[in-house]
Amino acid sequence: MMTTTNRQAEILTPPAANGSGPIEHPAPFSTSLSTRNLTLAYDETTIIAGLTVSIPRGQITALVGPNGSGKSTLLRGLARLLKPRGGTVLLDGVAIQSIPTRELAKQLGILPQSPVAPEGLTVRELVAQGRYPHQGWLQQWRSEDEAAVNRALAITGMTELAERPADELSGGQRQRAWIAMTLAQETELLLLDEPTTFLDLAHQLEVLHLLEQLNQAEGRTVVMVVHDLNHAARHAHHIVALNGGEIVAAGPPAEVITPAILRSVFGVEADIVSDPRTGAPFCIPYGLYSAGLI
Repeated sequence: MMTTTNRQAEILTPPAANGSGPIEHPAPFSTSLSTRNLTLAYDETTIIAGLTVSIPRGQITALVGPNGSGKSTLLRGLARLLKPRGGTVLLDGVAIQSIPTRELAKQLGILPQSPVAPEGLTVRELVAQGRYPHQGWLQQWRSEDEAAVNRALAITGMTELAERPADELSGGQRQRAWIAMTLAQETELLLLDEPTTFLDLAHQLEVLHLLEQLNQAEGRTVVMVVHDLNHAARHAHHIVALNGGEIVAAGPPAEVITPAILRSVFGVEADIVSDPRTGAPFCIPYGLYSAGLI
């Protein structure tokens, strides 16, 4: 029997035209996402002030940092869910606030933390919501819409559960259903806020492998808030470490997951070793950092 992960890999990596093997990694999508002097706040509390950052195209970027560091706030700002108090978010050099909502939803998909589907909505109906940006006011459901929904279900391994109520699924299945909805939007950028929260280890790996496959097979740009540093190091190409609403470090995992940066960002002492499978940095925390005293 083929496992879900194998089914996903088969769908995402079809054979080459000559039958010699998998297709080559596609060129990354061209859409760029960045901020310029971005300031974000809730009521009178400023969380991020004057932040400038560029998201690498066609890569997986992980936002990491302690609770309250501003990583989820930054993601909300990038997704236009939080209006800037200053500065701007740029999509292909255009201020994101000036882009019509429907047009923005064709380019950028967002999966918030712990989304809740309306009671009784089936998985297929939930995934079909992702086609909203492609529907005109009087436009009927098209064959292209049906194909996009079916493909999203297949990629995420949810075809067999398509007629099940979404609120009856396990945590991992629900998360895959929501990811399928964002895939049905057919956007170049996917933004996810803690996509593995409340999932057991197996389902965490399932979701992370799915995102990795989407990036590798289609060149989609993925930005995700991640708590587990080792997950970030293994599955992301680029890591942005925040603390106090500021970027402390940004770059490849080997440049960000270091003892010095972990002291500065998380206040912990840790040994960093090489992941035996990937060669990525692997963090082993062993104590709290307090003025150099453990």
